[in-house]
Amino acid sequence: MVSFSVTFSNVLLMLLYLLPGFLLCKSKKVRPEHLSTPSVILLYVCGPGMFLNALIDLDVSPEQTAKMGLFILFSLLGEALLMLLILLLLGKRRKEFRLRMLSIASVMGNVGFFGMPVVRALFPVAPEAAVYSCMFNISLNLIAWTVGVFTLTGEKKYMSLRAALLNPSVIAAALGFVLYQFRANTWLPELLRGGFKTLGAMSTPLCMLILGIRLATMEPKKLFTTPLIWLISAGKLLVFPLFCWALTLPFGLDPVFRGSILIIAATPCASILLNLAEIHHNGQEIAANCALLSTLLSVITIPLLSLLV
Repeated sequence: MVSFSVTFSNVLLMLLYLLPGFLLCKSKKVRPEHLSTPSVILLYVCGPGMFLNALIDLDVSPEQTAKMGLFILFSLLGEALLMLLILLLLGKRRKEFRLRMLSIASVMGNVGFFGMPVVRALFPVAPEAAVYSCMFNISLNLIAWTVGVFTLTGEKKYMSLRAALLNPSVIAAALGFVLYQFRANTWLPELLRGGFKTLGAMSTPLCMLILGIRLATMEPKKLFTTPLIWLISAGKLLVFPLFCWALTLPFGLDPVFRGSILIIAATPCASILLNLAEIHHNGQEIAANCALLSTLLSVITIPLLSLLV
């Protein structure tokens, strides 16, 4: 029950970060159209700081490096296989845009800003758990900007491996990996490491504040009464994490590896899905509602799943 209480308290704290953003928007102190500025700060400054801090803190070892690569592989397989399975089950109905959203929204999660704090709390003496969040983020970007964009638009021309690899999160993870290989935790000035840590610590509150502002603009009726949103949330919060966890069971991997992939995969729908929907002007409302409802429900589902750890 320790894992349940730890994850419940941490997820609840993250949900409480929604409240200031919600209240500020409702009181008209902030406006939703101003969200682009904090979103850019989150994407280009705080997020990279979080990933750099996680990788720099880890002691280098060949075994750990191999596990990082293995984590990317398992998370990539989990995303690709479940998307394929959903599309096959949909049959000819996969031509419907709303149902295509089911396949991508069910595997794209907030693995960094939401996932990293939870696995850090769940495995406080295992710094590699936070690094696994970075690895999952790499596979998420690979899927999102290739298969995800194709599923969203139905057009191959929008698929971009360049966008999947040359974005702030993946670049920060790559730089962090280089610093990890050169044992930066033994020579990097403490002041600089502290700076990365501080920027990283800002990520989750800022992400949730932004989400709280978006929540204040939503219509509760649409958010809570649309069956597709509930179906996507169930797929993301329960089916996908259990699917990824089951993939690891036959291989005798350690509990931190298995527990990390379970909890990180159980994170709410990712904001990247909303970003892609806005870029391609398709499915913005569904993507926003999925992110918000799954975030609210995660206070129940993640602690329950943590009992398997």
